[in-house]
Amino acid sequence: MSKIIVITGASSGIGAATARRAVAAGHKVVLGARSQAKLAALVAELGADKAQAVACDVTDLASQQGLFDAALAAHGRIDAVFANAGIGATAMGTENGDPENFRQMIDVNIYGLTLTAKLALPVLRQSRGVLLLTGSLAGQEVLPGSVYGATKWFVRGYGENLRAELKGTGARVTVINPGMVDTPFFDTPKPEGLRPDDIARAVLYVLDQPASVAIPVMNVYPTPPLA
Repeated sequence: MSKIIVITGASSGIGAATARRAVAAGHKVVLGARSQAKLAALVAELGADKAQAVACDVTDLASQQGLFDAALAAHGRIDAVFANAGIGATAMGTENGDPENFRQMIDVNIYGLTLTAKLALPVLRQSRGVLLLTGSLAGQEVLPGSVYGATKWFVRGYGENLRAELKGTGARVTVINPGMVDTPFFDTPKPEGLRPDDIARAVLYVLDQPASVAIPVMNVYPTPPLA
């Protein structure tokens, strides 16, 4: 059955790849991101009958509310929410890091994520849908002094807490932990990394599962190079 999927951080990288794969699978997407121009180009590519764009700052509750209101106004329900918006570090570690970048990562990767979840939970209770959170390999291992890694450790724990909050409702939560992905997230190409579509296929795999199946965590890492 065709699903209605809301995606944050949808204008490029993993979010855009997920939108493309979702539409190819017959679903409809509502796309949120700050870049109106990139969103408009993606909607033109996917088709206005299959994709809808809403300019959205995930750190602003009213802005995110507009994203969810637009999805419900257009479709009457939401079957899945992919909380994918995130930003990375501009320098390694804490001592060498930029405090303004610390604030931005905490605002987007943590606070923005909690706002998405707050708005997603009531609609996903109704649809018995799925909330997907973009975690990271950085939240599975220790990276010295990494504030970014700490934000992803938050995602790891928060996913567990959300599953407890939704227990018995039929709604499910999945944390997807990518390893390195070759996206605009990095300043330089990462040819040894995953492709954004690799993570998009993982998202669609989760969404293809029957209501009786929950996937709490999915780790998707690059295959190590041959020796």
